[in-house]
Amino acid sequence: MANFDKDSEEYKRARVRVEEIRGFWSHLAVFIIVNIGLFLINIITSPHHLWFYWPLLGWGIGLFAHGFHVFGARGILGKDWEERQINKYMDKKD
Repeated sequence: MANFDKDSEEYKRARVRVEEIRGFWSHLAVFIIVNIGLFLINIITSPHHLWFYWPLLGWGIGLFAHGFHVFGARGILGKDWEERQINKYMDKKD
């Protein structure tokens, strides 16, 4: 295992990023488990009146926003995107 300076800013940023990613995957796992449970409760208790999709939709919007915050915003408009664009223009030979 590599030995990193745990007080460095780079290490702290990497740790925060890993925690953000882990948080999203935990959120996704809970979303799937709970919504499967809600679906089963709905089908067992009132199969002719489907309601499970309302919490699925509402929570799904929140999950999408969480995923966009963790993965999308950084990929589209974040620092990594800026660096890639700068490198792309610097590499172009006019």
